[in-house]
Amino acid sequence: MKADKAEVLPLLKTAKGHIEGIIRMVEDDRYCMDISNQIFAVEALMRKTNKIVLKAHLLSCVYAAAKSGDVDKKIDELVSMLNTLMK
Repeated sequence: MKADKAEVLPLLKTAKGHIEGIIRMVEDDRYCMDISNQIFAVEALMRKTNKIVLKAHLLSCVYAAAKSGDVDKKIDELVSMLNTLMK
């Protein structure tokens, strides 16, 4: 992985904490809207984290593949990822 671990890990650990909190909320039969708001917060953290990881991938792996003339596989990977995101 080429993304800055010092940037990615705190975001993932925060999301993990939120998920653990959501689990407790469900176990405690908390209000559905409160649970849903926490789920949205985790989704936002995960989107932010994914943007960082994908940007690092573009700047390292895809860039290196483009320089070496072997970019087709990397483009296919990105197209596949975009197809998944756009479903």
